[in-house]
Amino acid sequence: MKKTILYTSTLALALIFAGCAAENPVSSGNGNGNTSNSSSSTTTSSSAATSTTEKVPEFKVSVEDAIQAYQEVHPDTDITTIELDSSLGNYFYKVEGVDDEKEYEVTIDAQTKEVTKQKEEALDADEQKGVKRQEDKLDLSDLLSVEEAAKIATDEAKSGQATDWDLDKEMNVTYWDVQVKDGNKETNVKLDAKTGEVLEVELDD
Repeated sequence: MKKTILYTSTLALALIFAGCAAENPVSSGNGNGNTSNSSSSTTTSSSAATSTTEKVPEFKVSVEDAIQAYQEVHPDTDITTIELDSSLGNYFYKVEGVDDEKEYEVTIDAQTKEVTKQKEEALDADEQKGVKRQEDKLDLSDLLSVEEAAKIATDEAKSGQATDWDLDKEMNVTYWDVQVKDGNKETNVKLDAKTGEVLEVELDD
């Protein structure tokens, strides 16, 4: 009789332990069993965040190279604006400058540095004798690169890719105006061309 009770108790304990093991399976490396799913979710979320901002474009010809190319053609002038945008898929710098009597424009291929177009015209009478030259001359020292300006602008816009750059002057501040496109959304970010400080953000849906 005692042996039967002993065997029955032992069997009951064994069944209890087996039942506990079935209800709480041990999964190696997963802790509460959700770590794998959580990790997968985190990876997916990270990938989605990365994909919203495109790679900052790079150009073989820097803005300094474009300035040099312009100055080789018109050495005794001051630069008043620089634009970088695309035409039929190819990027070009358009550099404008003045002397005391005329205004000049030079187009430079952003990959080859080839000067592809030049034109000049006389200034209006009220712009001659150094007036426009003094008012619109850009400060070209210590400029942020095109890539640096693009990075700041896309970070400010949160998503998209920089597509157009204008270097201009207002209130004695030389600035980059960078256009960032994300689908149908366009954001223009104006920033100090030397410090990178964001001066203005304009959103166009």
